[in-house]
Amino acid sequence: MYISTEELYSIYLDHPAISTDSRRIEQGSLFFALKGDNFDGNKYAGIALDTGASYAVIDDVAYAGAKTLLVLDVLDSLQQLALFHRRKFNIPVIAITGSNGKTTTKELINAVLGQQFHVTATKGNFNNHIGVPLTLLGITNETQIAIVEMGANHQLEIAQLCQLAEPTHGLITNIGRAHLGGFGGYEGVIKAKSELYTWLRNTDGTVFVNAGNPLLMKLSAGMKRILYGTDEGINTQGIAKTGTSNLELDWFSNNGKITLQTNLVGNYNFENVLASICMGTFLNVPPDKIKTAINSYMPSNSRSQALKTERNSIILDAYNANPTSMQVAIENFRQVEALHKMVILGDMLELGQESAVEHLSIVKLVEKSGFERAIFVGPDFKAVASGKFTCFNNSEEAFDWFQKEQIKDFTILVKGSRGIKMEKVLEAL
Repeated sequence: MYISTEELYSIYLDHPAISTDSRRIEQGSLFFALKGDNFDGNKYAGIALDTGASYAVIDDVAYAGAKTLLVLDVLDSLQQLALFHRRKFNIPVIAITGSNGKTTTKELINAVLGQQFHVTATKGNFNNHIGVPLTLLGITNETQIAIVEMGANHQLEIAQLCQLAEPTHGLITNIGRAHLGGFGGYEGVIKAKSELYTWLRNTDGTVFVNAGNPLLMKLSAGMKRILYGTDEGINTQGIAKTGTSNLELDWFSNNGKITLQTNLVGNYNFENVLASICMGTFLNVPPDKIKTAINSYMPSNSRSQALKTERNSIILDAYNANPTSMQVAIENFRQVEALHKMVILGDMLELGQESAVEHLSIVKLVEKSGFERAIFVGPDFKAVASGKFTCFNNSEEAFDWFQKEQIKDFTILVKGSRGIKMEKVLEAL
């Protein structure tokens, strides 16, 4: 006998915690036995129940038992439960997507709005077809605003996530050259990311748009939009300062000029900060609280972090990488004042047929940037940079080399896709 979404929801209200990993069961939770390419969660339903789950949601009758709830499809059941729950709340639901900076922007917005409201936001980068439902199911009666990060590497993923979250407001940080293989080229990226605008256009929602981004301005034309950027006369105006190690900016608020000193490395974070100011202003967070939130925000998880070791100064931006983010990171690093500068760059993944061209473009940019040293890590970079620069197949090889070299007194940019594990190199710097 299959259980309906309404029946499952009544059980969820008594057991509002959700678990999807049998190795990390929250006591009294509902365990959803999800499937993957290499695992079947149904097989772990018994373990989940034995270790503290109140019920296990399964879709294989062979694993049915006293505290199992049978559904046609566990993932679909999780998603429909999340949608059913989301519709119980008449609150702003803010969707954030983009090729670069969406997680940092989400964290900044969460920090700003959290000064004034009870906010439920995506944890980490749980921004896919599983993470979005989990975020929605984290909304409580105390929640005043929900922030939902949305990631994608194929067409229609954002559209599907919008159907689950039903956002009322949205922000696209930018549309760059990321996941080119999955999207079928840059035009595919534009089409996919703008699915958020399509949803909000059709539902009379509000978008927050960088006025200095011609593509986003074109795609959002005719919509209810709130603008931020460097131009006068828009909703939120700011100017980034130059020559500083951490991002500093002047924000021109209704109270006059406010100077912000952030803990974020790189002026490429300027737009992310300004987006959070814009959203805070729109939702009536007082300027002093916005300033406090941004100045106290500390980046983590290898995103725009400034680190000091016993021998070197590190700019760590190695959570992810694509041609657009790699280019702006390098160009920003060129502006950093330091006696000895080095870049250690790891492969950019998921670029499909354009991978070789994009990696070569980055190598050429490094060539003309004049850094004292440049190291490339990964087979894609090695294929186009070998013979010109020091190259390694992986971060383990690079680690061994740096251990022997004992580099000292350098300011170093470390960047690469998550799968290359560039943080491994840090241990030898």
